[in-house]
Amino acid sequence: MSFRKDFVWGAATAAYQIEGAYKEDGKGLNIWDTFTHQKGKILYDSTGDIACDHYHRYKEDVKLMSELGLKAYRFSLSWARIIPDGNGEVNKKGIAFYNNLIDELLKYNITPYITLYHWDLPYELYLRGGWLNKESSEWFEKYTKVVAENFGDRVKNFITFNEPSVFVGLGYMNGTHAPGLQLGNMDALRIGHNILLAHGKSVKVLREMVPDCKVGITLATGPRIPVTKKDEKAAYNSYFHDGLQGYIWSTNYWMDPIVFGKYGEGLKKEAGEFFPHVTRDEMLTINQQIDFLGLNIYQASYEGEYKRPDGTAHTELSWDVFPDALKWGAKLNYQRYKLPIYITENGLSCHDWISLDGKIHDPNRIDFLHRYIKGLRDAADEGVDVRGYFQWSLMDNFEWASGYNPRFGMIFCDYATQKRIPKDSAYWYKSVIENNADNL
Repeated sequence: MSFRKDFVWGAATAAYQIEGAYKEDGKGLNIWDTFTHQKGKILYDSTGDIACDHYHRYKEDVKLMSELGLKAYRFSLSWARIIPDGNGEVNKKGIAFYNNLIDELLKYNITPYITLYHWDLPYELYLRGGWLNKESSEWFEKYTKVVAENFGDRVKNFITFNEPSVFVGLGYMNGTHAPGLQLGNMDALRIGHNILLAHGKSVKVLREMVPDCKVGITLATGPRIPVTKKDEKAAYNSYFHDGLQGYIWSTNYWMDPIVFGKYGEGLKKEAGEFFPHVTRDEMLTINQQIDFLGLNIYQASYEGEYKRPDGTAHTELSWDVFPDALKWGAKLNYQRYKLPIYITENGLSCHDWISLDGKIHDPNRIDFLHRYIKGLRDAADEGVDVRGYFQWSLMDNFEWASGYNPRFGMIFCDYATQKRIPKDSAYWYKSVIENNADNL
């Protein structure tokens, strides 16, 4: 009942959610900068202009990571901070910031895991059609080359995209996230294909330019949990469904082309003329060997006879608690794709505030994480190749359309003063890391 000895314990963040400094030192605008500056798009009209001010406070934040025992840190790069217009001149000050952050992490023996794209497309590229433009995969390829050239000597772990289902589904189909569009399936399928092409080209660049690198992609997923043993096959089949209904949210829509080199026949048949023309060379580009699959798991659903009990445990965002979510998310995806699994995000939003004693007591988060991590360990015990776990998030931050209300962090951020206060769960997580979860 234990994880492998080299298990990776870390925490995760995203550039727009924590960095701030949205137009400092030559950074260009991205679609979240422009989206949040439109009235009524974000709760209380909040923006990420300052966020956690990580751009200026990264040394303090990395020191806290070290004090909490983190072995790894997953963070994303701001494309527009590195290449202000997305496809032109490189911003030396942007490169310098990430070089300094990487060096600071390595100083404390914290392994950096870079996510190339966590939703913040440069605005100038959006004006050229963004992910609808066939050239978008070439823009991403060039951006990856800049990243590899500047950081590949020290960073060996890369994630191409974070949650394409979410930024396409919410940003381009229902309009609640940036850039706020409401497109139909014809456009969305083309966007998805262009993203997969961008992923494939990025993997090729990293393989060529960064010796001994490990590359993967991170997907958001809500696994199906079988109610009884006899429901396991049905859980697999409903989780990996092949069709137009809800395709953008399905793991296999994104992973089957990457691993198997093909889209689902059911999806193509139902989409008919809406499905983009795909060449053999394009599928070969997408079908690059990757080293791992990253899974972001918060929720799940049940397969079989199940009625939600009144008063079911739920988070501050009213998401139900599913203690076996990590177990079945890891099991189902490993069964299909046979790739090492990293949980690249898992956590919850609680009603956190500074107590009268000056501390932040979050017993619900501790209990939630305890249950989910035990479930992940069960998957490892059953033969799933689980390599690591990154808690979401290192600190409270800008939670997209919900602004600053939800607090997902293990470190409390007082946005008025930018004071950081580790919560009780941060010290609990430190003990889990020290014991490789054998104390659970």
